[in-house]
Amino acid sequence: MVEKGEILMALEQIEKDKKLKKEDILMTIENALVSAYKKHVGKNANVEAKIDLNTGKVVTNIVKIVVKTVANPLLEINIQDAKKICQDTCVGCEIKIPLNPQDFARIAAQTAKQIIVQKIRESEKDLLFIEMKKKVGQIVNGVIYRITNGNNVVVDLGKTEAILPVNEQVIKEEFNIGQHIKTVILKVERNTKGSGIVLSRASPRFVKRLFELEVPEIYEKIVEIVNVAREAGVRTKLAVLSHNPKVDPVGACVGIKGARVKPIIDELRGERIDLVSYSVDPAKYIANSLSPARVISVAIISENDKKAEVLIANDMLSLAIGKNGHNVRLAARLTGWHIDVKSEGQKMQESSWKVEEVKTLN
Repeated sequence: MVEKGEILMALEQIEKDKKLKKEDILMTIENALVSAYKKHVGKNANVEAKIDLNTGKVVTNIVKIVVKTVANPLLEINIQDAKKICQDTCVGCEIKIPLNPQDFARIAAQTAKQIIVQKIRESEKDLLFIEMKKKVGQIVNGVIYRITNGNNVVVDLGKTEAILPVNEQVIKEEFNIGQHIKTVILKVERNTKGSGIVLSRASPRFVKRLFELEVPEIYEKIVEIVNVAREAGVRTKLAVLSHNPKVDPVGACVGIKGARVKPIIDELRGERIDLVSYSVDPAKYIANSLSPARVISVAIISENDKKAEVLIANDMLSLAIGKNGHNVRLAARLTGWHIDVKSEGQKMQESSWKVEEVKTLN
């Protein structure tokens, strides 16, 4: 039984450990060896290189056409010299002239090593890209490795590094090198260094994933997060729906004495979270979305344009609008409706104006 060469044994180990097909590596090495040999014998020469699958040995030949009179020594050989190599040859035939492997042993070894290392790196990058691409939208834990001059944060995820860019950070948060950090993978793209992984702490997806990890009913699909509207660092509204009439979706997300929502608020550094019961009835959904303000009534102005007018008690107006308009703005984004909030006083004033207009016209 022929003993396998060291190079073939090494390739089989690589195939096992790195999930690279040895045939692909062999083909790449053979092509690289041909290029290397041509530098020695001439770039226009017809050179072939094969690695014996049984022994792992490199077999190299220069291929020439048998002719009566040689015009191009790189590609042709005269019949007399060809007969010395192979008695059965004839004019017009191809003949393979073995190259002395000792002349190329060092080149072959170096080329094989370089190709294998390159292939392994490319394969690892491809596998890592596929693995990380599957994790888009998932939460990952990492350690802050570096902070650039532009305040982008480089995070070590173990197998690779990722970037938490400034525009995906929450403004009031501060970071330090060596700090453990939790983020969501926003996107994964190929770049010259391998996988370009972009992280986020400002995305609504981050809050959604935190709830999925913290609330078993969401993971089990008993409770569904229908939509999320967020102004990072300030406030988030989540519309939740229960597929089991016995389960209160808001209560399930809050937990007993806030046990489930509190860790999420802590992770978000105190960001306000409003849990809203979703409803297929637009008026009810809009009223719920303005929580914690209590709504008196909701008038649907236009179904097509999705415009609604909400009536609020006078003492609830500021709560409904929220600081800098955060509450009503997030409610509009959560529901997809244009919401016009008015207090009872404003509505009465409008009515009196209309009465005065009618009197004037009369």
